[in-house]
Amino acid sequence: MLLSKAIELRQEAGPRDGKNQMTSIDALKESLVNAGRILADEDQGDYIFGHVTARLPGDHARFLMKPHNIGLEEITPDNLITVNLEGEKVAGDRPVHLEVFIHSEILRVRPDVGAVVHTHAPCAVAFSSLDRPLQGIGNEGALFHAGIPVFSETADLIIDQSRGKAVARALASHDVLIMRNHGIVTAGRTIEEATVLALFLERACKAQLMVEASGGAVHTCSHEDAVAKTARISTQSGKVFDYLTRRVTTESA
Repeated sequence: MLLSKAIELRQEAGPRDGKNQMTSIDALKESLVNAGRILADEDQGDYIFGHVTARLPGDHARFLMKPHNIGLEEITPDNLITVNLEGEKVAGDRPVHLEVFIHSEILRVRPDVGAVVHTHAPCAVAFSSLDRPLQGIGNEGALFHAGIPVFSETADLIIDQSRGKAVARALASHDVLIMRNHGIVTAGRTIEEATVLALFLERACKAQLMVEASGGAVHTCSHEDAVAKTARISTQSGKVFDYLTRRVTTESA
């Protein structure tokens, strides 16, 4: 059972008036700013590469995205761009990422997903080369004890719709995906959830790399313990995100 599978699916948002919708968009932009800073602070920034997106409130077919040519920590409410499900920029001054199709194709086929994160998380990339299952070594590993999909069709960049569709097929109904020799994708109901999933997945991969370097795990979490941990930890994404927001805000003050 993966993290978001243990959380009850959200209800579809109802119609909003213009003022409330603008407030929601402003709040969403602020969450994206914080997500970028958190990911960079947690060593998932890769210079100008890596991206975060969030579906616009009340608009299934458009989403906000970090633009190309800036780092995750450089996102501001004003430099975010708006993109449609064809991967085309429809608002904003900065260029769109080549790998926009990871996001557009997942959001196209997953109405339950409100946000997508793609990073080149270093431990996950290293772990992906081992061709081994992710084990329930620690709390984070236990969240993924049922197994996670691996995209291995190509290690190249996802630069067109056909490759984006292939990534979306590999993700299927899961909330995390390892892209072999490339990076990770996480899909959450919210940007907070998708961000924390990315952090948990990277920590799980890091723990296993440490164990593999020591000869391999002798003991891992039982299925029963993993299920229990997932049920307890899966509800904490928002609180973890809030803590990390406070931390990066304090560090930058």
